[in-house]
Amino acid sequence: MTSKNPNDENKNLRKIYICHRKPERSFKIRNYYFPVCARCTGIYLGIFSFFIFNYFFNVQYDTILVLAAIIMMIPTFLDGLTQFFNFRESNNTLRFITGLIAGIGIGILIIYFFDYILLTQIKL
Repeated sequence: MTSKNPNDENKNLRKIYICHRKPERSFKIRNYYFPVCARCTGIYLGIFSFFIFNYFFNVQYDTILVLAAIIMMIPTFLDGLTQFFNFRESNNTLRFITGLIAGIGIGILIIYFFDYILLTQIKL
């Protein structure tokens, strides 16, 4: 948690977090805003959670899991797209949940890419 308003901080943080950091779309605890929006918080937490899960449990990566990972990103895309075109207004809970689901999917794809594509091509 950082300052009272994330837009008051150094503009370079936006490049680090790759997030718009709008206060009305960020979680707040005791008048302190998270450094990223609710959707990005969910995405980062989902990726991190899947990395931890993958460390402790053996995950078999196959075509079905990769397709499931791609499908897991669709709700976040639809939530952001419908909000962007002003079809409806999302809320932070929905942003977080769709971000969390997408983050798990992104985590699956990251590990699949590094473990099964790079390492098999390089033959380490």
